[in-house]
Amino acid sequence: MPAGITRKKTSVSKPVWFVQKGGLERAGLDSAALAWANANGFDGQPGRVLVIPGERGDISGALLGTGKDDSRLIAGKLATGLPKGSWHLASSVGEPDLTALAFLLGGYKFARYTAREDVDVTLVLPDGADKADVKRLAKAVTLARDLINTPTNDMGPDALEAAVRKAGDEHKASVSVIKGNELLKKNFPMIHAVGRAGSEEPRLIDLEWGKKDAPKVTLVGKGVCFDTGGLDIKPSSSMLLMKKDMGGAANVLALASIIMDAKLPVRLRVLIPAVENSISANAFRPSDVLTSRKGLTVEIGNTDAEGRLVLADALALADDEEPEILIDMATLTGAARVALGPDLPPFYSNDDAFALDLANASEAVADPLWRMPLWQPYDSKLSSRVADMNNVTSDGFAGSITAALFLQRFVSKANVWAHFDIFGWNPVEKPHAPIGGEAQAIRALYHLLKQRFPVK
Repeated sequence: MPAGITRKKTSVSKPVWFVQKGGLERAGLDSAALAWANANGFDGQPGRVLVIPGERGDISGALLGTGKDDSRLIAGKLATGLPKGSWHLASSVGEPDLTALAFLLGGYKFARYTAREDVDVTLVLPDGADKADVKRLAKAVTLARDLINTPTNDMGPDALEAAVRKAGDEHKASVSVIKGNELLKKNFPMIHAVGRAGSEEPRLIDLEWGKKDAPKVTLVGKGVCFDTGGLDIKPSSSMLLMKKDMGGAANVLALASIIMDAKLPVRLRVLIPAVENSISANAFRPSDVLTSRKGLTVEIGNTDAEGRLVLADALALADDEEPEILIDMATLTGAARVALGPDLPPFYSNDDAFALDLANASEAVADPLWRMPLWQPYDSKLSSRVADMNNVTSDGFAGSITAALFLQRFVSKANVWAHFDIFGWNPVEKPHAPIGGEAQAIRALYHLLKQRFPVK
């Protein structure tokens, strides 16, 4: 990450002014800087960075255009738009934590296969910002992005397990794994069925952390490390981004890392069914009937609706503990993207108070989310003539809602359950993010969790 933050302003740090569209005259610039901005046609255009020269040919400062609405994460543009060196904010900042976080996230670069850049742009922490919180959030988002961006030849079930074990070691959490035919012996038949054709054994990764008598918070993440679609094979164009089909796992691991680093007083459990939905002689087939961990039988209407199958077994295990909060995250349906696009993940919940609190948290930290309904009349669309249910509907309508309804059948004991149908990817560059893997919903969830379970 070529961007860093520091607490101390020094004599060599240069000022940065935030300028709204049309607000150049009110920015508090001296006459020379104002003349330079006018000569360069700068008028607060959103995301534009203009460096101001000094009298001796050096740099005296810089301007950042924020547009008319003061985009709350626009400071991410400074990480790539400023020359190397140390900088401080000359303008007042309404949300210091978001400004500092955006700066760090804007400096992200996936550099596993290229030369890694050293930190060369540093921002003095804005007054009022919580450095520890900003850094743990930036570290977690970086983790999620790195995991999603890594191609499957280096991020299969083995590597995903290694990433969970690394996080567990860092925070003194316990990690156990059930894999291969042990999944059948321990009653996780749908995880086994989906992943048995892969070159690496399917598995259920289980991380536990925190005091046993603390409120239980359980996170379940879809870890399909690559999705060919199975025998209902995807077209090649739809397979290009399927390295990101473990985005749910990446995001719950990132959220877990924040929770553990902040030492929230909860009993945390993370369950990740890690598989590769491949094609081989032993791949599961359309029309197969699978018996789930919960005992419900599922007819396979489409092998490309595999994520809900592996999640169902993991959710059944999680639900048995009757957690206070049960959250699952998955790159589950294209229907969610059609409805809300890549930047606005839908979520579903059985608890109105939790959903309202989460919507408020989403707004508070500029982490977009939108609640969608668990519309029970659509549940009948999952009916089957030969099994308790089908894994898809026959009409193709309301795909994200019916996927959530499928998962809801495996949750009955948790006090609060919420399902997130995320995209996990930025298709276009943003001020705080390049094109590529992305963390979604985890900042909002952390904001809510630390309110419900404050550190004393």
